[in-house]
This record gives sequence, C-alpha cells and structure tokens, in this order.
Amino acid sequence: MDAALLAAAAPARPGERVLEAGCGVGGVLTQIAARRPGVSLTGVERYPVAAGLAVENAALNGISDRMEVLNADIAGGFAALDRPRFDWAISNPPFFDDETTLRAPASAKRGAWIADDGLAVWTRFLTDGVRDGGRIVVIHRADRLADLLALLGERCGSFAIRPVQPYADQPAKRVLVHAIRSGKAPLRLLPALVLHDRSGAKHTSEAEAILRGEADLGW
Repeated sequence: MDAALLAAAAPARPGERVLEAGCGVGGVLTQIAARRPGVSLTGVERYPVAAGLAVENAALNGISDRMEVLNADIAGGFAALDRPRFDWAISNPPFFDDETTLRAPASAKRGAWIADDGLAVWTRFLTDGVRDGGRIVVIHRADRLADLLALLGERCGSFAIRPVQPYADQPAKRVLVHAIRSGKAPLRLLPALVLHDRSGAKHTSEAEAILRGEADLGW
C-alpha cells in the first residue's frame, strides 16, 4: 500500500528525472514507469540482492532503457553517486530509528524497518538530490510528521501534507509529505485519503482508483 501511494504521489512529467532513496526491488519505480511514460528513473538500494531484483524487474517490465538501479548506501551521501541533481526525489524511509521501540524484525527485513543512521540521513539525501525548485515526496508514519517538517524545512518549503486514514472516523496512520527545495509558499494541509469505508468493499472508490493506476495523488 505504501509503495502504491508513493508512486501515485509523484506525478512527474515527460523528460523529468525521478530519484528514489531505498528502492528495494523496484516496486515504486516500476509503478511510476507504468503511470508516467517518458520519465527517467533512478533507484538507490544498499542491499545487493534487492538491487539485483530491481534490475530484473526493470527488464521484465521492458523499462531498462529508462530505469537505472545503483547499489549504494544513502549514508554515503548523494554526491557519491556522481549524478546531476534530479527533478524529483522520493522515499518510503524505514519507520524506526531505534529497534528497541518495537519487537525485533526478522533479520531479512531489518533494513526496511530500522534507519541505522536516523531519519536525518534520508532527508539530507533527498534534499541534496534535487535541484532548486525540485520536488520531494515522502510517505511515513503520521507520528513522525513534526520530525519530517523540521528536517526537510532546513532547505525546503511549500509543504503539502496529505493524511492517509484507515477509515474516516480513525486517525491517520500515514502521511504523504510533499516539499519543494527552496520553496517559499505557505504550508497546505490537504484533504485526507480514506482507504476503507463500512460498505464491505475492500477500498473506497478513491483509494481503489489510485491503486489501479486510474488516478493520482496530486499536489
């Protein structure tokens, strides 16, 4: 679900370049490729097996000519990639900085849950990775919103925040945060995306359209 929402929240235009920090096996990038013809994609993934699978997934989906996967650690910084800055930088960072705050995840999933160097390393990589006026999109736990705004706010502005709620009468568990490097516009709190209702359908009609690639989460 998080990967699908992140892909829907990056409406890049033909000719633009999108960078994903922590791309895993390429789930987000392949979805963006399907949604956005003419967009160039670069993923950064520190685990060699996952990076290799992302390369295979690009080939299976016929997008190897516009999807690049770099086996690198974001802790090394964006400059180490030796790439020009991007139009978009997106990420679904690990949700926790301290593994004592939750039951220890399986070793194979630890990297997806624990940010060894903290959330600041991820936000720094994203802000370094986009040009002035470039866009950053992050999906994260709702209770980390203040941290995201503080960290991204060091060099970004023009924030737009979209809460993601399980049901209309329940608090948001996720937030999608959009920021512009060097942006100066006031913060906007957008209508929440509600995933489920009480009708018995799997998803609300809005969520279903997004998950099927029939709608985007625009800003």
